[in-house]
Amino acid sequence: MSTDLLRIATAGSVDDGKSTLIGRLLYDSKTVFEDQIESVERISAARGNDYTDLALLTDGLRAEREQGITIDVAYRYFTTPRRKFILADTPGHVQYTRNMVTGASTADVALILVDARKGLLEQSRRHAFLASLLGVPHLVLCVNKMDLVDYDESVFRAIQEEFTEFAARLRITDLTFVPISALLGDNVVDRSASMTWYDGPTLLSHLERLHVASDRNLVDVRFPVQYVIRPHQHEHRDFRGYAGTVASGILRAGDPVVVLPSGLESTISAITTADGPVEEAIPPMAVTVQLEDDLDVSRGDMLCRPHNQPDVVQDVDAEVCWLDDRASLSPGGRYALKHTTQWVRTVVKEVDYRIDVSTLRRDEAANSLGLNEIGRVRLRTTRPVLTDPYTQNTTTGSFILVDESTNRTVGAGIVVARS
Repeated sequence: MSTDLLRIATAGSVDDGKSTLIGRLLYDSKTVFEDQIESVERISAARGNDYTDLALLTDGLRAEREQGITIDVAYRYFTTPRRKFILADTPGHVQYTRNMVTGASTADVALILVDARKGLLEQSRRHAFLASLLGVPHLVLCVNKMDLVDYDESVFRAIQEEFTEFAARLRITDLTFVPISALLGDNVVDRSASMTWYDGPTLLSHLERLHVASDRNLVDVRFPVQYVIRPHQHEHRDFRGYAGTVASGILRAGDPVVVLPSGLESTISAITTADGPVEEAIPPMAVTVQLEDDLDVSRGDMLCRPHNQPDVVQDVDAEVCWLDDRASLSPGGRYALKHTTQWVRTVVKEVDYRIDVSTLRRDEAANSLGLNEIGRVRLRTTRPVLTDPYTQNTTTGSFILVDESTNRTVGAGIVVARS
C-alpha cells in the first residue's frame, strides 16, 4: 500500500465546523493521545454536551490568539495505513485571507467547508478562488452539518449545482463533493447510514486514494543558485560548486546546462549532497552542482537546459494578493521583491484591475489594492528576473513583496503569462 504524503489545506467561513472536522479526522485515525481524548470528553461533559466535542482538539489555538499570540497557519499531522497527511489549518475570518494563501501555496488538495444551512458564502467562493489561483490540483467541497438539515439530499444537490457553476470559471481540474456531518462522523471516515442516497467515497477514503503528482511543474530544469562554494571554503582547494534546491526537472552529471542571465554554457561534472555524491538530483533536493568550466556564477543566477529557459524580464505581469493593513498597493509604490534566491527592487507601474472574488468580475476602474484584495499588476524591476508563468512552475512563477522601511511582507504574487 502507498504511504506517500498528502498535503491538505482546510478552509471555510467562521463556524462552518472546520475545527470539528479536523478533530474528527485526528480522532478517527487514532492519532491523538488517550489523555487528550479523556480531557475533551471531560470538558464536553462539564459543558453539558451529550456528545464529545472534537473541536476542542484544535481550539487551543483560540486561547493563544486571545492572548495576543499570532497564529498564521497551524499544521496537523496524522497517518493511516494507506497514507501520511499534513493538514494546514487556516483561519476562517475574512481578515485572514492572507493566511489561506500561506496554507494553500504548497497543498495538494484543498478542503472547503460549507454549512449546509447557510449554503455558499463569500468566504467559500474566496477560498475556492485562492485555491484555483495557487494551482491546487484537487478541491473537495465538504457540505457539513447535514444532520441539521435532516440529511436532505436536495440541500446538498442545490449547493453542488451552485458551486459547480461558480467553479466552471476557475482553473479547477478535479472537483469532488462530499456531504458530511463532522460532529457525528457521517461520511468522514465511516459511511453514513443516514445518507444512503450518496454513493460516493467517504472523505478519508477519497483523500487516501488521490493521485499526487511528484512534480507539478511543466518546465525542465530550474536550479536557482543559493550559494557559491569557492575553493578557499572547501577542503579541496580546486573545488567550486553551486548550492541550491532543485526547483524542477532532473539534474545529472554529464548534462549540458546554461547559466542565466549570462547565457554561458557548460556541462555538469558532479552533483553532491550532505551525504555524498549522487548520480542525479530531483525536486526538492538540496544539492551542490559542479561544472566542467570555471564560469562567473553568482547567487540568484539559474542553471537551466540550453533549449528550455525561463523568461528573462524586467516587466513582470502578476496577480498579487495584498497582505498589508497599513497601506495599499498603488502605482508608484516601491518595494523589495524576493524571487527564488535573489532580491531586486521594484516599482508598481500599474494596476490593471481588481478581482471581485465573489463574482470573479474584473473592476478595471480600480487603481489600488487593499488588504486581502487580489488584482492584476505590472511591476518594473531594477534587474532582470528569471520567471516562468506560475501555472508552469510554482517556484520561478512566484514572489513576495517587502516594504524595505519596515521589513514587512506586504504582498504575494504569481507570474501570469503575457496576454
